[in-house]
Amino acid sequence: MKLIDTHAHLFAEEFSTDLSEVVSRAKACGVEKVLLPNIDETTIVELKNATLQFPGFFYPMMGLHPTSVTKEWRQQLARIDEELQSDRYVAVGEIGMDLYWDASLCAEQGMAFEEQLKWSIERDLPVAIHFRKATREVLHCIERVGSERLRGVFHSFGGSKEELQRILGLKHFMVGINGVVTFKNAGLAETLLDCPRERVILETDAPYLAPVPVRGKRNESAYLPFVVKKLAEIWEISEEQVAMLTTRNAMLLFNRIPSGGPAGVSGN
Repeated sequence: MKLIDTHAHLFAEEFSTDLSEVVSRAKACGVEKVLLPNIDETTIVELKNATLQFPGFFYPMMGLHPTSVTKEWRQQLARIDEELQSDRYVAVGEIGMDLYWDASLCAEQGMAFEEQLKWSIERDLPVAIHFRKATREVLHCIERVGSERLRGVFHSFGGSKEELQRILGLKHFMVGINGVVTFKNAGLAETLLDCPRERVILETDAPYLAPVPVRGKRNESAYLPFVVKKLAEIWEISEEQVAMLTTRNAMLLFNRIPSGGPAGVSGN
């Protein structure tokens, strides 16, 4: 199988002591590329260093995660925008809104999100969207900025059939499926039964959301085949077909990823 993990935080502190082993295990399981979404202005150096260490395997995104947004979001975005000026990033991400724990900065999150959506249009880049407990708000932002001009993925989708249909109504967006699909009580398997297969890509969200049977452990890209196996059961097709379909979808969406050869991020 040839797989692409379209969303993993392998530059995070959780992998600081064994990143080489994590990468080796991923490659042994058929993972050929891993996309790394930035978190905020404090993680840029770690993101770039990881990509430098494994060129042609890691591909970076650049964005400001909604849970990192503060009242000084304009200053935060200035640093992110400065970094994005280079032509080394494959997407704007991880961006969006998160109202799960705290909605007090909802307005700031929305403004920061819309500004980054505009960047994606200006630079012709896809977006990786975080939308925890904020589907309605995120959709409104997309509509205000211009859904016809935007493309991307709703990362870590685990919602209802109704939410899925609203997302699928955006012609140029896909859903990112990770270990949540293996959780017994998530209900996601039934939701995905009728989801168009050309709208699905794979991810881990490592180190979070490890799939069954390793749920509760630190997640990593080597666990992506567990997600493939579950999707194969849901769609009643082979695991190889799932890999082929989702890899093709990922390459179409993230079209700055080369089909081969090294790519990296220059250090600063």
